[in-house]
Amino acid sequence: MGSSKILLLLALFSLSALALKPAFAENEEDPGLVMNFYRDSCPQAEDIIREQVKLLYKRHKNTAFSWLRNIFHDCAVESCDASLLLDSTRRDLSEKETDRSFGLRNFRYLDTIKEAVERECPEVVSCADILVLSGRDGIVALGGPYIPLKTGRRDGRRSRAQVLEQYLPDHNESISVVLERFGAMGIDTPGVVALLGAHSVGRTHCTKLVHRLYPEVDPELNPDHVEHMLHKCPDAIPDPKAVQYVRNDRGTPMILDNNYYRNILDNKGLLIVDHQLAIDKRTKPYVKKMAKSQEYWAQEFSRAIAILSENNPLTGNKGEIRKQCNVVNKHH
Repeated sequence: MGSSKILLLLALFSLSALALKPAFAENEEDPGLVMNFYRDSCPQAEDIIREQVKLLYKRHKNTAFSWLRNIFHDCAVESCDASLLLDSTRRDLSEKETDRSFGLRNFRYLDTIKEAVERECPEVVSCADILVLSGRDGIVALGGPYIPLKTGRRDGRRSRAQVLEQYLPDHNESISVVLERFGAMGIDTPGVVALLGAHSVGRTHCTKLVHRLYPEVDPELNPDHVEHMLHKCPDAIPDPKAVQYVRNDRGTPMILDNNYYRNILDNKGLLIVDHQLAIDKRTKPYVKKMAKSQEYWAQEFSRAIAILSENNPLTGNKGEIRKQCNVVNKHH
């Protein structure tokens, strides 16, 4: 073969390689969610988030409940994309201002974490990853298991307030609906039972409880617990702005553990969903098993949180990396 033909073939091969490169490049740019996504772009990211969570938790311990709850309220609604953190605009109501987000608070602490990360690596780490990782580290702060979670999420550009009801199961929903909603995300029955163990910590506002106390006390409630609930919630129509609440677990209120399951088997669950979890034939066997074994609960809880945190994320070139978690970037 002549040298001119060899050169021609090499040229054609090079052109073919160039034509193929964008497809490969696109795949390389979007590995999806992976462990330690910021290894090269911001090696200190996860350490900064962890340190900020520790500092903020020392200042205000209730923040950990918020970080844990954020994972559910953001990731369960279509996509794990920090849409929960967006403020309302003239056109869109924010998710965090809907009735279903009642009790969600402490978003300013996520802003504090974001600012610390931005100082180290401007416009690199997404609010969605910060939301998930702060939840993971909040779980540890509450004495729960450390859960290795993947990163690489990007931030959405719109609130999903209009579709919340389609995705978030309510505390008064039937167990069938709860299992169906979580099942759509790939979380099975033991995973759902384990996730509801998050009710082991924090508190429930009286507005969510009074229908079990007034006009008549729900006969399913443990009488010993009713006295405490009535003391904490003395009004049939409580002021939603008043600080009236009952601790979810009076035994270990600040520790994420399996005491929740012993409570609900003893008819001390505050919410309808807690009570149903303990009596439904599909969930009761797992409730009993988790009541006996902290290790089994932690294993299933970790697995379910990982699945929830990976629900339909934006990755690669989708979405954006918000400069501020409460507003989309201006060029959009």
